[in-house]
Amino acid sequence: MGKQLERDLGLPAVTAISIGAMVGSGIFILPGLAMKMAGPAVVFAYFLAGVLVLPAALSKSEMATAMPEAGGTYLYIERAMGPLFGTIAGVGTWFSLTFKGALALVGGAPYLVLLFDLPVTPVALAVAALLIVLNIVGAKQTGRMQIAIVAVMLAVMIWFIVVGAPSVEGARFEGFFGSGYEGILGATGFVFVSYAGVTKIASVAEEVENPDRNLPLGILGSLIITAGIYVAIVTVMVGVADEAALTNTDTPMQVAASAALPTVGVAAVVVAALLALISTANAGILSSSRYPFAMSRDGLAPGIFERVSDRFETPVNAITITGGVLLLLIAFVPIDDIAKLASAFKILVFILINVALIAFRQGSIEAYNPSFTSPLYPVPQLVGIVGGFVLLRYIGFVPLVGAVVIIAGSMAWYYAFVYRRGGVAREGAMTDALRRSVGRDVVEQTESEIETDSNEVLVAVTEQTDPAVEQSLIDLARDLARTREGGIRVAQFDEIPDQTPLPQSAATLTEADQAFETRMTNRATDSKIPIRYGEVVSHDTRHAIVNYADEVEADTLLIERSTGSKTLLGRDTDWIEDHAPCDVIEVSNFDHDTVKHIGVITDKGPFDPTKVALADALATAVGATITFYFAVDANAPESRRNTTADYLSELVALCESPVETRILESTTDDAIELAANDSDVLVVSGIQNDLTDRLFTRGSDPVTAGTEHGTLLVYGVSQPGRLRRAVERRLF
Repeated sequence: MGKQLERDLGLPAVTAISIGAMVGSGIFILPGLAMKMAGPAVVFAYFLAGVLVLPAALSKSEMATAMPEAGGTYLYIERAMGPLFGTIAGVGTWFSLTFKGALALVGGAPYLVLLFDLPVTPVALAVAALLIVLNIVGAKQTGRMQIAIVAVMLAVMIWFIVVGAPSVEGARFEGFFGSGYEGILGATGFVFVSYAGVTKIASVAEEVENPDRNLPLGILGSLIITAGIYVAIVTVMVGVADEAALTNTDTPMQVAASAALPTVGVAAVVVAALLALISTANAGILSSSRYPFAMSRDGLAPGIFERVSDRFETPVNAITITGGVLLLLIAFVPIDDIAKLASAFKILVFILINVALIAFRQGSIEAYNPSFTSPLYPVPQLVGIVGGFVLLRYIGFVPLVGAVVIIAGSMAWYYAFVYRRGGVAREGAMTDALRRSVGRDVVEQTESEIETDSNEVLVAVTEQTDPAVEQSLIDLARDLARTREGGIRVAQFDEIPDQTPLPQSAATLTEADQAFETRMTNRATDSKIPIRYGEVVSHDTRHAIVNYADEVEADTLLIERSTGSKTLLGRDTDWIEDHAPCDVIEVSNFDHDTVKHIGVITDKGPFDPTKVALADALATAVGATITFYFAVDANAPESRRNTTADYLSELVALCESPVETRILESTTDDAIELAANDSDVLVVSGIQNDLTDRLFTRGSDPVTAGTEHGTLLVYGVSQPGRLRRAVERRLF
């Protein structure tokens, strides 16, 4: 961990920085352009934009009190949604804030020209260089300057509102909604960037005194103050000046002031505009430079950004590089493109902020303990998410393309320079929330499987089945039926050539068939559970088994595990597993009398509910114990370990038999080896191909060589699809 930043920004500085970050191009440049879209309803557009910003302000206020560290938007999204999304948010917001700072400086040029006959670009570059130096000197000096700028600016704005209000003409508001909802929503999205600075102060939260109090008060207070000022000023502007005059000028505030204020008032408005635009740029440098600083501390950006000046206690390299980008934008990039891109990406970022809060609330991050909580959760967040997507629909195609380019570039950076070097051993709260949701679903499915009242078990054998194997299948069927009050049906399937007609009576029974009947009669007599038996002759054994299971409404089908074409059903077992109308269990080397310990293995992902229910039923019947073996990576995040442990605890609570869990910091191969050595019977899910390949590798298998254990390979009829399995394996 690098050097910590000094906490020296109080509530006045926090509020001033937030207001100063908002009040700039949003009110001095954009109203005339927005009025072209919405007409007089531009007033409502500013109000609506403020309402749609409020959810993100509430969300960020809560997260800022839980994590008062430098980084702001990047930090919250990274902690909520993981390093990849954090990289996208950090890089994108860094650029968008820098863009907005450049827009403020270049956008102030028309006002500057009203006072002095100076070249625009050199002056903008000089002001930018001065602001960069001020930010390097220290946040305290920056905060003090911001307070002074905002005080002057607010005084002039209030003067404009108070003096101009009596001159407002109601006739200028006729046809208020004449532009329709498309014009209003388009204008709302366009002026959305006017409120972007409301949450900037969170990016320097690590430098705020008493952040639990000052952050939410500063963010929400500045939003309310700014929204009120915006609506009041735009109302006066529309009410005192001609629409054509406002929409055909680069200085709409000056035009409105000329119609409502004396000459000294007009001069004051021009000065306030210049101060506002400078403060916007200053706040942009202050906050945007903290994004690479925070990303560097998290291993998502080069370490050069993390250096804090020993003299000034500010991230000097992050500020310098950010300032360099700002200077390049001022010199070379068209302002219109910058403004539209910043607005579109801000909407996207605010959507992610609301999603991030939901992720924190639903996740299990123990360190997340905010002192301020968003009221009416999750209604404001959902409104912010939906409202943001609606605005994106009307903001235009080109800005969205630009935002996509930034996202793609951020992803390329992450995979090329972070992921390839081992990534970051941390995951987002959303991942953990999704894991817990999936875990709850699996637990509910497992509970349903375990609490099944009855189980009709079908044992499928052939003339070639060894009597000892046949007996082991019946023993297992008896164990399952005993715990679930079910019945047992044993069927011998005989296959004859296609050209041979099927027998019409029992007179054609072979000697093997008669021996089967004798064995079944004796076993049915000895068994306390009724055993029904029969023989099925067909031209296709695999179809016959599936059809018979469907006919007798079997819940579970037991067959001998096939290891090649020479055994029992040969490779037809794969087809049976895919088409059977019930659960299928392939049994290998099972000895009912020796089962004392049952091992249940998973190859990533949660345990299949069917095999958990099978293991519990078997253990209950024979008085055995169960161990769940779960392998995790040695560098797995703590949240994954905690959620996995909670999931396993819930499984243990569902089982009637004695259960223990083993979470192994090793590979799945190690878990298999341990389970194979410690267990009499292994229960494995048949859909986990990687695991079964390792268990049943032909020839010498270092995992299973030298061990003697039974294996129950389970194929549940309600197995998850490929996508679901992929998600489960990724999460667990």
